[in-house]
Amino acid sequence: MTVFILVSGVFTGPHVWDDTASRLTAAGAEVRAVALSGVGGGHPADGEDIDLESHIADVLGVVDRVVGSDGREVVLVGHDYGIHPVLGAADRRAGSVARVVYLDSGLPQDGVPALAAVADQGLREEVLRLAAGGAHGAGAALPPPARDAWHLWGSTAGVPDAALDRLTALASPQPLGTLLQPLELTGAAASVPMAGVLCTGGGASIAGVQAQVDFGEPALQALTDPRVTFFELPTGHWPMLSDPAALAVTLLGAAAGEGHRLTPAAPPEPFLLDVPELPRERNGSIDLYLPPSAGGPRPALLFVHGGPVPLDARPTPRDWPVLTGYARYAADNGVVGVTLDHRLHAVTDYAVAADDVADAVERVRADPRVDGDRVALWFFSGAGPLTADWLGKPPPWLRCLAADYPVMAPLPSWGRLDGRFHPVDAVAHAGSLPLVLVRAGLESHGIAATVEQFLTAAHAYGASIEVIDVPNGHHSFETADRTDESREAVRRAVGAVLRHLTA
Repeated sequence: MTVFILVSGVFTGPHVWDDTASRLTAAGAEVRAVALSGVGGGHPADGEDIDLESHIADVLGVVDRVVGSDGREVVLVGHDYGIHPVLGAADRRAGSVARVVYLDSGLPQDGVPALAAVADQGLREEVLRLAAGGAHGAGAALPPPARDAWHLWGSTAGVPDAALDRLTALASPQPLGTLLQPLELTGAAASVPMAGVLCTGGGASIAGVQAQVDFGEPALQALTDPRVTFFELPTGHWPMLSDPAALAVTLLGAAAGEGHRLTPAAPPEPFLLDVPELPRERNGSIDLYLPPSAGGPRPALLFVHGGPVPLDARPTPRDWPVLTGYARYAADNGVVGVTLDHRLHAVTDYAVAADDVADAVERVRADPRVDGDRVALWFFSGAGPLTADWLGKPPPWLRCLAADYPVMAPLPSWGRLDGRFHPVDAVAHAGSLPLVLVRAGLESHGIAATVEQFLTAAHAYGASIEVIDVPNGHHSFETADRTDESREAVRRAVGAVLRHLTA
């Protein structure tokens, strides 16, 4: 028999699992929902300071009670913050745990506190202000969110009003120590098989995790172990409230070792179009690909990579075949193609990345081989929010702005993003700036929703926009779908941008 030990996230307790637990029980499993000390009905000993170790001890107590000689397999499930005490417990009882399930959670690392996994910068700062203000002891806690603020902790897509009311009514303050104390791991938990359940309503996807693996981020390479599987649920961050039936089926599948397996990072494929191997000129963070024939100053087309990209990713984005391929293709068509590296390493880095892009643009425009009055910008994927600066106040030399499978509004899992980086709002000021948007038909739900928001706003404000659809294309279709449809989309998109750029 499988025993599911369910651990909820911040501010919540066992009650969030009620519907999921009943379905798991009906399927023949045993379920234990953990009441964490000081949260959702869990009570600490008198005078006890509550920290992450307190919650690890709570989970260990349940594990030790159910482990025996009767053949029961223990599956630990951690939602959101709950993965931190779950992983701490698995590290200490690796031999007793059959599997760990990461339910729409981060991937905690040794020595890193749970606060680091909170995407919203404002929420992190609030915790640090409380701690710096002298809050301490068993009563030191972060107040639970108001009913209309739960989305800052993750997408509430699909959660019925009654369930959101109950979530708010039963919420408890979160002890600060649980968010601030670093997680201490010995490495033993790495031997435990794991499953990741990603909720696509918040912007997460298996394809996105695979892309991070392909970037070469060291911490993620273990996810290609065949004992690691992944599932997607088309809902927000609270699947136990929005779709408990689907969650129960998924957890049963995870316990059985089912699910999608990632592939190890492979050598990158060449660009999907045949392009000449034109030489590059490297200048700091930018690379220039010049047209093969001589002539006067040429228009320039800058390709702005997406992200966030891990700081230690190698090669860096300006050397990715998809970007160098676009740049060479542009140069072969008579314009200066440019790739660049910018510092979008986390969702909190948009401001510094925007500065990097602006600096690169000015350096390109100052090059005597470039016609500084004819420049176009092309943004990819997570660089979508960077378009807002250029949409909000288009300079006269900007002849076109393009975007491939972009994120055009903050994803729910990001928390609050500075209003400066909201293309949906900025497009109101785009005026006659020509826009080219390449849309992947098989895009993840969360990203596709941001594109539709942007297109609705663009049409409402009368923006000049051309949409090029790739009906059977996934995110990063140039590498994911090396098909004639993808090749034709690239040709059409580049052709559209060049018409505006060279007119």
